[in-house]
Amino acid sequence: MTSVPVHPTHQRRAIQDWRPEDATFWSSTGRKIARRNLWISIPCLLLSFAVWMVWSVVVSKLPVVGFAFSNEQLFWLAALPGLSGATLRIVYGFMPAMFGGRLWTTLTTGSLLIPAVGMGFAVQDPTSPYWIFLALALLCGLGGGNFASSMANISFFFPKAEKGSALALNAGLGNLGVSVVQFVVPLVITAGVFGWLGGPPQTAAVKGVTTTLWLQNAGFVFVPFIAAGAVAAWFGMNDIATMKSSFADQAIIFRRTHNWIMCWLYTGTFGSFIGFSAAFPLLSKILFPEVNALAYAFLGPLVGALARAAAGKPSDRFGGGRITLWVFVAMSLGTLGILYAIGMKTNSTAFPIFLASFLFLFAASGVGNASTFQMIPAITRKEVARLEPALKGADLVKQSDKESAAIIGFTSAIAAFGAFFIPKSFGSSIAATGGAEAALYCFLAFYLSCIGITWWFYTRRGGLLFDVEHAPAKGRSPATAIVK
Repeated sequence: MTSVPVHPTHQRRAIQDWRPEDATFWSSTGRKIARRNLWISIPCLLLSFAVWMVWSVVVSKLPVVGFAFSNEQLFWLAALPGLSGATLRIVYGFMPAMFGGRLWTTLTTGSLLIPAVGMGFAVQDPTSPYWIFLALALLCGLGGGNFASSMANISFFFPKAEKGSALALNAGLGNLGVSVVQFVVPLVITAGVFGWLGGPPQTAAVKGVTTTLWLQNAGFVFVPFIAAGAVAAWFGMNDIATMKSSFADQAIIFRRTHNWIMCWLYTGTFGSFIGFSAAFPLLSKILFPEVNALAYAFLGPLVGALARAAAGKPSDRFGGGRITLWVFVAMSLGTLGILYAIGMKTNSTAFPIFLASFLFLFAASGVGNASTFQMIPAITRKEVARLEPALKGADLVKQSDKESAAIIGFTSAIAAFGAFFIPKSFGSSIAATGGAEAALYCFLAFYLSCIGITWWFYTRRGGLLFDVEHAPAKGRSPATAIVK
């Protein structure tokens, strides 16, 4: 097929001709455009994760600057962004195909200014009522919602052979926003980086020592970057006209069995990553009060994000199903390590084992985030071909791409509820039993179920992905073997 160049006027509008599976088109035109959209999407998504998870750091500092909130109230503030973010993802995942990725990325990135600015003002007054903080925590969910639309949008741009790597880079480097916020915020709240514009500092009492904090900087520091990201999205990204579809067209995924199975598995990987990211700082402070947990909080999300970014190519090469199976084995072992550390928390080695087990769990979840998303296009291509036998060639590719993008968005929505349920589970477990063990045993049971589901449906002999991942076409990876 002859390549049709993309006219310059389409650089800020909808691209009418988009054929990433056409090797000539991809090498001459498509790759450059796709990569530009990817590299603008990544920092916008990073900022989204930073705003989404900012409360995971701020809540541990509220009591020391004069806010009289209980541990249960603090866990609610850490958990609510996960609840609202996950709920918004259910809607956001369908939006790029309805309104265009360029417009939607611009609007959703710009919307992050609302919670960032609002937080900056609210934390300056210790008499601010609790309901204001609840509202701001819910608004931080705007950042969580952006992941679904970002991933759905980027999935349209790349061919099957590179989709896993592209999604892993977008998500993995975007996930770095969690690590960024947990590393940057503890630094910027110790100095008046915005001068008189940032407002007066708060007096904080930590273990009998009085110090000064600018807690408002936790929100204000991201404002200029959010504005720059929104501008870059508007002037640098593209829409793909052929990927436009209504909600009704995309709603077919609710009749696809494997959509619901992948929701379960992705909850095990991403739900764990984002939930533990939200819970770790406060959980560590409660279990190990003698340790400055904030100094280590950024390490888990950092390890998980980098593992996700690095796992994209191996998932494309060896197949996501096989990797996902071993990911859940590793996550089960990591959970057992955390339980062991809590059981010996009076020992001097308890916190190092606790931290190492969490880092191992974060790394495994990051790899699983990439491998599960590699599975979705492979599963969708096979299932659409089976369920829609009348579709052939380009029509089959177009339909499977639309469905896989919608499934990616929807599974990310369901999994994001982990950002609510994991912190809330820890809070409820501690309130009911005095410890976190009950919650961790529930997580362990869930990971064991994921091992069984992955094996039964996808990796065993006769499973949906067995022939793709164990007997790919000669000289090709599993990702390219399914492209006919």
